Amino acid sequence: MPRSLLPLLCLALISASSSAQSTASQQGTSAVPTIRAKAQLVIVDVVVKDSHQNPIHTLKPADFTLLESNLPQQIKYFEEHTALSPAETAQFPPLPKMPPGVFTNYTPAPDNGPINILLLDTLNTPMTDQAFVRDQLRKYLKSAPPGTRIAIFGLTTRLLLLQGFTSDPELLKTAVDRKKAQASPLLDDAVGGGGVPPPLSETVANMGNLGADLVANLQQFEAEQQSFQLQLRARYTLDAMNQLARYLSGIPGRKNLIWFSGSFPISILPDGDIQNPFAVVARSEDEFRETTNLLTSSQVAVYPVDARGLMTAPMYDASNSGAKYRDPRAFAKDQTKFFQQTAEEHATMQQMAQDTGGHAFYNTNGLSHAVAEAISEGSNYYTLAYTPTNTKWNGAYRKIQIKLRQPNLTLTYRRGYFADNPEEHLKHSTSSAATSAGTSADKPPDSIRPAMMHGAPTPTQIIFKASVLPIGGPPEDKLAPGNSAVPNLKGPYRRYNVSYAASPHDVTFSIQPNGAYQTSLQFLIFVYNQDGELLNTIGNTARGNLSPEAYAASLRTGLHFQQQISVPVKGESFLRIGVHDLSSDRIGALEVPVVSVKNLAPLPLPAATANTPAVTSR
Repeated sequence: MPRSLLPLLCLALISASSSAQSTASQQGTSAVPTIRAKAQLVIVDVVVKDSHQNPIHTLKPADFTLLESNLPQQIKYFEEHTALSPAETAQFPPLPKMPPGVFTNYTPAPDNGPINILLLDTLNTPMTDQAFVRDQLRKYLKSAPPGTRIAIFGLTTRLLLLQGFTSDPELLKTAVDRKKAQASPLLDDAVGGGGVPPPLSETVANMGNLGADLVANLQQFEAEQQSFQLQLRARYTLDAMNQLARYLSGIPGRKNLIWFSGSFPISILPDGDIQNPFAVVARSEDEFRETTNLLTSSQVAVYPVDARGLMTAPMYDASNSGAKYRDPRAFAKDQTKFFQQTAEEHATMQQMAQDTGGHAFYNTNGLSHAVAEAISEGSNYYTLAYTPTNTKWNGAYRKIQIKLRQPNLTLTYRRGYFADNPEEHLKHSTSSAATSAGTSADKPPDSIRPAMMHGAPTPTQIIFKASVLPIGGPPEDKLAPGNSAVPNLKGPYRRYNVSYAASPHDVTFSIQPNGAYQTSLQFLIFVYNQDGELLNTIGNTARGNLSPEAYAASLRTGLHFQQQISVPVKGESFLRIGVHDLSSDRIGALEVPVVSVKNLAPLPLPAATANTPAVTSR
């Protein structure tokens, strides 16, 4: 392949920085795989603040007392996590601009800190409040610390990935403004009543001289209809949170989930104003418990943010004056109902935050400040792990309590967990990982699965560049050689050539008696659609056997490989590109939206060779 097809700009920078970056990554996460491999260990992240809400640093394991169900536990693992200071982030070298079609997983910022998820809940938020949330997020992104890793999800009647994990503020701003996040059949102010006409029962009651039974029946019908809609929203919300928790479970370390919503329709209590008060009861306690348990076991701290900001009772709005509140009792009833409903929603937010170790924000218009505070809190914490003295995995709830020797400090952490059998969980996780990632049975699949997930953080244990270019010619009805698509995937397809240049500093070599340098690398490409569904894959294992001269050349130019992948012409697709060192289990990955390369100058057909069988150096 001509070198012009894979420009080597900044390869020296990548090679020089990769060793230091990989070392930093190992230092920050080296103990995490050990924790995750030992299923009996329980991990607890603890945020410690003083009376002024400033984080407390330099505490030691001896400062903490950890109890499970009132029984003392021995702390087996302890680590402090501290956010980088502005002076430290200012020293990050800028990333050289890459040529069109060339991408890299190199980042000047360390990638071993916590990750942050912004969930834009349009299902439960009025349109006017959605606009306010987006404006506040734009304000935050203008001053976000460099290197802050954020992903953005949207919630309509389903969960949408709007932007995978990135520290690029421009990509995040684009995701916040995406119209796709607003395209939902339920974005018609179903929550909050903005622009919604008054209930029919209220209109009929104001007409006078109509039977009380008719009004009561209308009220009953409207209440049950509203209850049905609330139950649907509660079900959609819980399903989405379950899906998000399972997605995040494959990513090691702490995750901060900042959830913007205008309503939390989980706790629905009887309505005493209608004929059958219990017709509107929807018991969601079991689903709510399952959701919080999934989030805590996945090391996700939830930060609910009330998207409505600082609220006033709607009874005081000028539009509600007149005939409706001529009777003072009607005003008092609506006022009581409003404050009761608001208190219940805020209690649900507080419970969700407390169960997962997060913090709830409501009655504030400073949503951008809430984001900054949540990310700051989730970046300054301690990780504790212990082996429970109670080895009976019976599914019972076990309460966690943490105390400090120092007085007047505030601790935030998850308050317990359900003692499910960890071995059954591991069997399920391993089986599902092998199925989803398509890895070989002789290698542990757990490392590949999170690295190749759509939108996941990009691992940088192996720094590499990838040139992604379309191949000329008309669309094809058949897949490229070596591709493995899901059943029933239909063409036409367009073929793309992916050329790799991996840093040899991050790869393990074994030196043979004849002086040759041997390595074994796995090169993977997964194709996802806009809904995160896996469409097509290709994976090749390349075995390098480099002479001393070729190895010396690779230190300057990188290790090269290329393969071809077919992408459906219709729809929006994403390429997840990975490199896996089979000897050390180190991984590098990056993600490319096909829309960013599909209009580039295509490679001529004669240059489109078959998938390369071995690693080469240039």
